[in-house]
Amino acid sequence: MTQGAAQIQVENLVKSFRDLRRGIVYAVDHISFEARPGEILGLLGPNGAGKTTTMRILCTVLRPTGGRALVAGYDVATEPHLVRQHIGFMSMNTAVYDRMSAWELVEYFGRLYGLSEERLHQRMEEVFETLQMNNFRDTLGAKMSTGMRQKVSIARAIIHDPPVLIFDEPTAGLDILVSRAVLENIERLRGLGKCVLFSTHIMREVERLCDRVAIVSRGRIQACGTLAELREQHGENDLEELFYQLVS
Repeated sequence: MTQGAAQIQVENLVKSFRDLRRGIVYAVDHISFEARPGEILGLLGPNGAGKTTTMRILCTVLRPTGGRALVAGYDVATEPHLVRQHIGFMSMNTAVYDRMSAWELVEYFGRLYGLSEERLHQRMEEVFETLQMNNFRDTLGAKMSTGMRQKVSIARAIIHDPPVLIFDEPTAGLDILVSRAVLENIERLRGLGKCVLFSTHIMREVERLCDRVAIVSRGRIQACGTLAELREQHGENDLEELFYQLVS
C-alpha cells in the first residue's frame, strides 16, 4: 500500500432521519474510518447496514446530519463542488444514455468536469485505449452489451483523473467475464495510486481486491483492518463466517 495522507477521512459521521413511528432513526451512526492513496478499502455489510448512505454522503448526494467527512482534503458538507472535482463514482445503477454513443457520453461528462478541449480529448484517447473501448466508441447506449455499458460507466468515472474512486457493488448482476474485467480495472486504478472505496457482497472479490476491510452493521463499524488482522482478532479463517459473526 502506498503511504501518504488519507484521501478519505470520516470522523463520527452521522445520518439520521425522523420516522413517525420510531422517532429518530440512524442510517449512519457515528462511524469513523480513513482510506489512503494506492489502497482499496472494502466497505462490507448486509442490506440496510448504511454502506450506500455513507457512499452517497461522500459523493455529496446526501448531506450528513453530524460528524465530518473529507475527500481529497475537501469537506463534503461545506465544499461539495470541490469534492465532486476530485471523486469518481460508479454503481450497478450508473446510467448510460441510450441515444449517446460511448464517445459522446464520456466526452459529455468530461465537459461537465470542466476539462479543456485539449486535455479532454487526450484523456479520452488514453481511457478508451486502456479500457479497450475503441471497437465500440461509436455504438449507441441502446445497442451496448452489459460489458460495454460497464466500461462506459468506469470511463465516465475516471475521465477527469480523480484521486478518489467509489465503487458501490459494481459487479452486481454481471456475468463472470464482465465481472473479471471490472475487477481488473479497479486493480489497475489502485496501481496508479488511486484511493478506492469498494462495496460488495461477494467475498471472493473482497479477498482478491481489498487491502483493508470495514464491516458495517446497523449503521456502525463493527470491525476494521486487514483480512489477516480480522482473522487473527476473531479466530476465524473463513471470511464469510467471520462476516456473519460480526453482523448477526
